[in-house]
Amino acid sequence: MRIVSGHLGGRKLEVPKGRDIRPTGDKIRGAMFNALRSRGAVEGTQVLDAFCGTGALGLEALSQGAKECTFMDKSPDSLALAKRNAENMRVLGEVRFIRKEAKKTGARPEDIPPAGLVFLDPPYAKGLIVPALEALYASGWIAQGAWVVCESEKAFNGALPTFCTLDHEKTYGDTKVIFAKTS
Repeated sequence: MRIVSGHLGGRKLEVPKGRDIRPTGDKIRGAMFNALRSRGAVEGTQVLDAFCGTGALGLEALSQGAKECTFMDKSPDSLALAKRNAENMRVLGEVRFIRKEAKKTGARPEDIPPAGLVFLDPPYAKGLIVPALEALYASGWIAQGAWVVCESEKAFNGALPTFCTLDHEKTYGDTKVIFAKTS
């Protein structure tokens, strides 16, 4: 795996051994960011990469012009991996790492701005997208008018919370990517 585009484009990402983390592949990430850039959703934006795993989505956003990224995961192994990848990209001054479960975050700390671009890539088929979105929004982690990108199994047909308006969705093999905006 590598960073697809931007000033860090081509740099390799460390990926986990085993199947505990399912990183978003280069092709899907490239397509996601083409859609986001065409909507002006990346440049200068505060990013939240929830269920961050390797950190690939947040690091791609930084490479393509995002201002800062907060990486959130309940797994210390995932956070350590995302931190190693951020260190290798030399972007530690633009990132934060928070060990929290996305659906039980608690209030956003004052020193972290609400995110204008949010990535949710939870484990598939566990019903985590809606409760995580609701908790993050209610706790102030997601700005009004933010872009939200959720990655799920292709069979996912759950309704998004009422504060989200579906922009579009796309299926890539076994993966569905959902693009929405918050109100």
